[in-house]
Amino acid sequence: MSRQSFVYGAFILLLASLCNRLIGFVYQILMIRLIRPEGVGLFNMVYPIYVLVLVLATAGIPVAIAKLMAEEVARGNLGGAYRVFSIAFWWIMASSLFFTLVLILGAPLLQQYVFPNPKVYYCFLSLVPGIIIVSLCSAFRGFFQGLQQMTPTAVTQVVEQLVRVTAGLGIAWFMLPRGIEYAAMGISLGVVLGEFIGFLSMLAIYFKKRPYFSPLVAYCPEPALRITGRIFDLAVPVTLTRFVSTAFLSVDAMLIPRRLQVAGMTLNEATGVYGQFVGIAESLLFTPSIVTISLATALVPAISDALAQNDLSLVRGRTEEALRLTMLAGLPATAVFFLLPRELCQAIFGYADAGVALGTLALGGPFLYLQQTTTGILQGLGRAERPLSNLIIAAAFKVAGIYYLTAIPALGIRGTALSLCAAYMIMSLLNYRDLKKIIALKVDFGYCLGKPLVATAGMTVVMWYARNFMLGSDDLSRAGLLVVLFLGGVTYLLLLFLSGGVHSHDLRRLASFLGLRR
Repeated sequence: MSRQSFVYGAFILLLASLCNRLIGFVYQILMIRLIRPEGVGLFNMVYPIYVLVLVLATAGIPVAIAKLMAEEVARGNLGGAYRVFSIAFWWIMASSLFFTLVLILGAPLLQQYVFPNPKVYYCFLSLVPGIIIVSLCSAFRGFFQGLQQMTPTAVTQVVEQLVRVTAGLGIAWFMLPRGIEYAAMGISLGVVLGEFIGFLSMLAIYFKKRPYFSPLVAYCPEPALRITGRIFDLAVPVTLTRFVSTAFLSVDAMLIPRRLQVAGMTLNEATGVYGQFVGIAESLLFTPSIVTISLATALVPAISDALAQNDLSLVRGRTEEALRLTMLAGLPATAVFFLLPRELCQAIFGYADAGVALGTLALGGPFLYLQQTTTGILQGLGRAERPLSNLIIAAAFKVAGIYYLTAIPALGIRGTALSLCAAYMIMSLLNYRDLKKIIALKVDFGYCLGKPLVATAGMTVVMWYARNFMLGSDDLSRAGLLVVLFLGGVTYLLLLFLSGGVHSHDLRRLASFLGLRR
């Protein structure tokens, strides 16, 4: 398999993420309507704990595989790349088995002391088999990412999502008559089935598409202990970063419903509002992440490759390109979420009240997207400890804000949203400060930020007048919403072209992506 350019690899992941996001939107809509916000709240109370254990089980090793293999391939040492993968794979297998056992033994304690609603127990147990499956699959994804081949990851993600949606909704519908907690368990089973089929797909791609390396080829194998040290030098800070991130998500899942009760809600009301927050408002806010997470995934091996060649100017160029693409995708989405939060939530999910949280979260949208991209860049630079320390600082502000602001009756879930916005802003700015120090980054703000911002401002004005012209009231029909979004999108693209925010080389690159040029 030939290597793909960093932007081409990111685009492949972007297409897969876009497909998954579209499928996921349909999934979220049907799930909200099937098991209602209370069922979504139950699922999202346990899912962060599951992700937390996954972080510990994978131990940051997939990122280490991608980075170290990219370095070996850049040196022309394919045998060394395979040796890195082999040693890392056995580590990740042992770790996933250990943490699966820990989770099984600790489940009763979690039910008693951690989960804010006792109905989540069976939902949580249904997720346990996914620990081993996802861990092993992530190792193979790291293998292909290290080769700068993003297609296998993209394909398996789409397969996983399709199975997850189909199986999850089907099982939830079948289990719903037994109670909302059993329907939530059906969603969990769908997650595990999707991950299993995705893993089988990845295995098939690996055995068919992996680059051939003859064991007869002479090369100097690096000692296993030294490779292990290299793996964990990177994996440990990556793990700590993800652990802290998911640990704080778990804290959110436990804390938000409890603080909403302090603000005057019943347990069921708090569970429903929390379900709207994570299942509707945050789902919409994270839509532009199809760009930023794709960039972050592709940046780790791409930046590592440039560093292995001692090409600092290439590192800076790829970093600036990633920041520009982040703003091009993030700013217009933020404007839509801020201007039309209730209309979006009502039209897509049927719960306009979730727009209260979405409109507030939109204030932190650009910082969230920058946080994701800059974290990927720092990991590619081998400085994963910097996002970790920045995350701890930002998360401390977030938890404090959730604790105090959410409990204020006049704020409620808006207090939670404000706390998240503050955390996104703090971490993205700290990450950017570190990039300036490490690679002496100098960003052309007029090109990367100014032109997308001007186009977004013009788009916002057009959408505002179009909304008021079509409305005459506070309720906008689905057809009217589509017209407003279409006018805003056309305005944004037109202003980008007129201001020079998009150039001819962007169009040539897009043509090559679509197969018109390679």
